[in-house]
Amino acid sequence: MGGNDDAAKPHEWEAPMNDTGKITAGQAAGDTATVRSRRFFSTCGCCEAPPAGQGRAGVSRRNFVAGGIAAFGFGAAAISAPPRAFAQAKPHRIDVHHHISPPVWVEALKKAGLATPPVLNWTVQRSLDDMDKAGVATSITSPTLPGVGFLPPAEAAAVARASNEFAAKLAGDYKGRFGRFAQMPMPYVDETLKEIEYALDTLKADGVGFLTSYGDKYLGDPAFAPVFDELNRRKATVFTHPTDPKCCSANLAGFSPIYIEYGTDTTRTVASLIFNHTAERCPDINFIFCHGGGSVTALTDRFTVQMIANPKYKDFTAEGVAAQLKRFYYDTAQASNPIAMASLTKLVDSSQIVFGSDYPYRTAAEHVKGLGGIFGAEDLAKIDSGNALRLLPHWRA
Repeated sequence: MGGNDDAAKPHEWEAPMNDTGKITAGQAAGDTATVRSRRFFSTCGCCEAPPAGQGRAGVSRRNFVAGGIAAFGFGAAAISAPPRAFAQAKPHRIDVHHHISPPVWVEALKKAGLATPPVLNWTVQRSLDDMDKAGVATSITSPTLPGVGFLPPAEAAAVARASNEFAAKLAGDYKGRFGRFAQMPMPYVDETLKEIEYALDTLKADGVGFLTSYGDKYLGDPAFAPVFDELNRRKATVFTHPTDPKCCSANLAGFSPIYIEYGTDTTRTVASLIFNHTAERCPDINFIFCHGGGSVTALTDRFTVQMIANPKYKDFTAEGVAAQLKRFYYDTAQASNPIAMASLTKLVDSSQIVFGSDYPYRTAAEHVKGLGGIFGAEDLAKIDSGNALRLLPHWRA
């Protein structure tokens, strides 16, 4: 970001994390029995240090975050606590949620009146500066919404192709610093199948990127079955990013859809993938869902109880639905706070969580700081890079 950090500051179209929210001591005490019975919280980073030679205990069904008020102070404890020496340490993190602005794509957005300041202000150097400040060795890049679906099929395919070639050149020019999830010309199935072949076979992309919805279709829609069948055949990694849903963007006057609808659109596409049998039919796809899975954790009971009680979904069981939710991967972007992580780690353990920053809308450093106040060393090693290396094994070299 160099001398100008504006691109990494929250803007009105991208909601900032609440770093000032607090919960009263009485509210915190109300859950004491549950917390103790599930061994969910441990000591906070701002209190006494662990014994010499020991880091904070991991969250893999053992320990989690600060107790009492500190646990629910969002960024309060993390911001006031001394930061880990991530800037001085050898870069090792892999950021799976890092946006770039390929020039051809930017020009298409400008012509359509869809360009926003974070997209327009992006530069390679700002990406590198943000990575270096947070000890990020490699960022897996992706363009963000609105994708290319606002264009007709041939133009969408051309812009996606140019975007992917730009990302490939970026990776070549800065060896080891950038990977990429390829832009896909969705919702156009034939064009997408061609770009999957080119991006994965010729450009050697790390995976592909999709928005959560395209018009009135979500990723599990039968119209997209050929795309996901091909990705399953390839055992591909699929990164998903929420967008403005056609159904609901104007539901709440005065509120941008980013505040509520983005997280909920992620949940809609998760439901679409599961209850249209796509996830079951495509077990070899590694799905990554942004922002800690959006509102998935809050609605899990709806999936595993109410939906399967509907005769339409009689083929599903609570155990089967839960198994799909648990096999997915979830990134930390805009969710690196104790409440979001407390909920997510009740659904999955740390083996399914990957580091994501959502740059340029947020910085990697604030996510490192937030996660460092929540997880122990063992779990941080998984989240920072270990889990991503399982998904992207060639980066082990």
